[in-house]
Amino acid sequence: MRVLLADKLAPSATDQLGALRFETHCDPSLEGTSLREALASFNPDVLVVRSTRIEPEHIEAATRLSLIVRAGAGVNTIALEAASRAGVFVANCPGRNAVAVAELTMGLMLALDRHLADNVIDLRAGHWDKARFSKARGLKGRRLGILGMGQIGRAVARRALAFDMEVCGWSRSLTPESAEALGITYCETPKALANASDIVSVHLAMTPQTQHLIDADFLSTMPDHGMILNTSRAGVIQESALLKALNERGFVAGLDVFDGEPSFKEGAFEHPLASHPSVYGTHHIGASTQQAQTSVANAVVEVIRSFRDEGSVTNSVNMAIESQATHTLIVRHLDRVGVLASVLDQLKKHEVNVQEMENLLFEGGQAACARIKIHGDLSPVSLDDLRQLAHVLNVALVAIPSP
Repeated sequence: MRVLLADKLAPSATDQLGALRFETHCDPSLEGTSLREALASFNPDVLVVRSTRIEPEHIEAATRLSLIVRAGAGVNTIALEAASRAGVFVANCPGRNAVAVAELTMGLMLALDRHLADNVIDLRAGHWDKARFSKARGLKGRRLGILGMGQIGRAVARRALAFDMEVCGWSRSLTPESAEALGITYCETPKALANASDIVSVHLAMTPQTQHLIDADFLSTMPDHGMILNTSRAGVIQESALLKALNERGFVAGLDVFDGEPSFKEGAFEHPLASHPSVYGTHHIGASTQQAQTSVANAVVEVIRSFRDEGSVTNSVNMAIESQATHTLIVRHLDRVGVLASVLDQLKKHEVNVQEMENLLFEGGQAACARIKIHGDLSPVSLDDLRQLAHVLNVALVAIPSP
């Protein structure tokens, strides 16, 4: 099996893949046209990326491509619809960089409060200004609101609590009970969180529901001189609204992500937020610690190994949660060659489409039971045809309740 690594991973990834006898090609410089050409020439079964953008043309270029692994959590840089149309699995490695992102979040929070970058810049320029830089508010007792209480959000909450901050949280999965167990305050809505916070940290995936969640209305609910931290996805924040809050209300921001940030690894970059004096920006490095990268590399290797050896895809993100199946066809049969093939032939004959299926073996290995989810109905005559097939013991059809 061929694996193309189109981004820089920890050396342990290539070492482990080599030990597992994968044919591996690594080129972190690949992107755009060069990536498409590499996919066409090397024609891998598996593609591994971190920040590299994967467009439909990349997926079309590799005829053997079966799996794309995102060495991280977010998959918004991958053309998921194109992958799904082509029957290509997309998997991610969630949680492996939680500590690294939480550490950067706390670092940005401290740096903004103490003006650390400006301290360093002035000292390097030979300027001493203790009066200016002696006005930090401190973090103890500050109200931190965390949007998104997944593994990263929870890691941030633990660290903020250690700084004696008052922490509240919101996410779709958070409940009052789970918030209490975490030692934080539950917020019913994002706007309720904004009202309760003078610092907000964003840890949400980029979805149509979260796009521009932090907008002018959200920011207007926060007090003046608020702080916004974003180490997740740029699109969660409406950047024009944030700029206005920076210019007119004394806000500050720590940002690791920016709308339109480069897909290339190094080069020129201009952005009104990146150059703003009230913003401390970093180069989308939230997950970029040696510890996190080693952990992510191990997860990538395990996803690929499991796919080859077991046929399963760990952390697949583009499988349908619910199929269009309307009925479940239950076929008990003797464990003989060709039984299921004859069942599927009958379904094809009656123009019934199979959505999902599994076949479970009874103890002793003499009989089995197939559960076949189908889209469409079967007439009593069709069911009788199935019952007459050789080695079929019984057939039942169960309607799937509407959601």
